[in-house]
Amino acid sequence: MKYAVIADIHGNWEAFEAVLEDAEANRCTHYACLGDVVGYNANPKECLDQVRKMNLPCVKGNHDEYCSTEEDLEGFNPHATAAIYWTRNQLTLDDREWLRKLSYRRLVANFSIVHATLDGPSRWGYVFNKLEAASSFTYQSTSVCFFGHTHVPVAFVRDSSIRGGTYSKFRVEPGKKYFVNVGSVGQSRDGVPKATYVIYDLDSGMIELRRLDYDMETTMRKIRDAGLPERLAERLPLGK
Repeated sequence: MKYAVIADIHGNWEAFEAVLEDAEANRCTHYACLGDVVGYNANPKECLDQVRKMNLPCVKGNHDEYCSTEEDLEGFNPHATAAIYWTRNQLTLDDREWLRKLSYRRLVANFSIVHATLDGPSRWGYVFNKLEAASSFTYQSTSVCFFGHTHVPVAFVRDSSIRGGTYSKFRVEPGKKYFVNVGSVGQSRDGVPKATYVIYDLDSGMIELRRLDYDMETTMRKIRDAGLPERLAERLPLGK
């Protein structure tokens, strides 16, 4: 059984399409989504339709939540706010209801998934370091939990202590717990401007980070054509 674990698609159809093609080429049999299907980029409806069509396990991200309500967004980043208001108008009432009903964390096979943190999944806290990861490990009941939200792929490991760092491929070892960020499909923020996701082979215990080129020029053009903030297009080739 081989899972493609994806997060933070953010309405980037070209990146999502590249990930799905790569997952199929690598013979992934199952999929799981860690939230933020929508927001930022210009194809939220298409990405959400595909996720719903796949009927995969999916948890709620903060942009999924913001885009599914009518709440005011005072104090938010202006670029994110503009994209959220625009995205709300691209989704049907049924789409927004589907997003609202997503849970904040889920058990999938023998691992768990969450968008942000396990200790406060609806508070949208960020995990960048060992101290922040420690809070989630306290609530982690599975050996592996995948998360997103930061758009930065990193793996934290707890055995006698907590360690963390970048990764490309590693094997899950008995007696240890892993809190693993899978990066972002649609808006990289670690300086590597590629579509990023993870393949988790449950039979071998291998977790592999995948980074893919995609038709970024088309994504950028769509952002501009939609009248979304220029910053959202400019940041894609920078990977931050």
